[in-house]
Amino acid sequence: MSKRKNSKLFVALGGISVFCLLMVFVIKSQSQKAEAEPPALTETQKPLSPTKDKSQTSNTQKPHQSNTMLEIPTYTVEREGWRAVHTGYTVDFNPDWHIPNWVAYELTAEELQGDVPRAKNFVPDPAFIDQCPTTYDYSNSGFDRGHMAAAGDMKWSRQAMAESFYTSNICPQNHNLNGGDWENLESRVRGWASKYGNIYIACGPIVGKNYQTIGEMKVVVPESFFKVLLCKMNGQWQGIGFIFKNEAGHKPLNSYCKSIDEVEKATGIDFFPQLDDAIENKIEQSYNAEIWGL
Repeated sequence: MSKRKNSKLFVALGGISVFCLLMVFVIKSQSQKAEAEPPALTETQKPLSPTKDKSQTSNTQKPHQSNTMLEIPTYTVEREGWRAVHTGYTVDFNPDWHIPNWVAYELTAEELQGDVPRAKNFVPDPAFIDQCPTTYDYSNSGFDRGHMAAAGDMKWSRQAMAESFYTSNICPQNHNLNGGDWENLESRVRGWASKYGNIYIACGPIVGKNYQTIGEMKVVVPESFFKVLLCKMNGQWQGIGFIFKNEAGHKPLNSYCKSIDEVEKATGIDFFPQLDDAIENKIEQSYNAEIWGL
């Protein structure tokens, strides 16, 4: 082969080598950029870190509501919690227990006018998909899939109704309690919301030291359930709490009544912290069952 042909071949091969090196550099740069800039998360995907105070909650306003977020509690003890804001409620989900620490929402009289039919299927919450149980974890367990944010409070929106069937909003609940006294209180809450215009609700499980679990995911069975309520009645704030043992039984609702301070002591949760301290202290240290018609 002549020197001229060798020279041309060398130049051609050199050009190809430079082109290949440039392509490798471009591909590597794009790969590094993709790793450095992950896709933006949706609002319900973001709260996947422990939440301990109200500053980490969303300010998303729901229709018909005041957007004061008075219902959102804080912790008085350390507890793992992942938070998500859904259409009808906020949930603080415990990834170790696979049930909520608490669920909170405001219910208004206008929302009670809705007529959306009850949903049928429980599904894992997409915000906590890896730690959220499936409905099969409850199958043949002897416990109901007990709603915390009541499905009957979500008839104002198809989306809110569907999201109330996320398994982040349910706990293993005694069948008699779920369809009895717990449901009775849910109905009374709707009555107070209708009468006074709105009501703030926070509810959830109380887990004992020696708890049992169900299902492949080992969903914790609560020892008890709590619900606390805040409502302005005739211009005055009123508060009341309830604690229900997770067992069969039928008793008058006033037998479950507690002061909110008592519920806070049992749960390690500070309820209605956004109220003025003087008002909060007054309504949480005692309750008036007669005002609530109990």
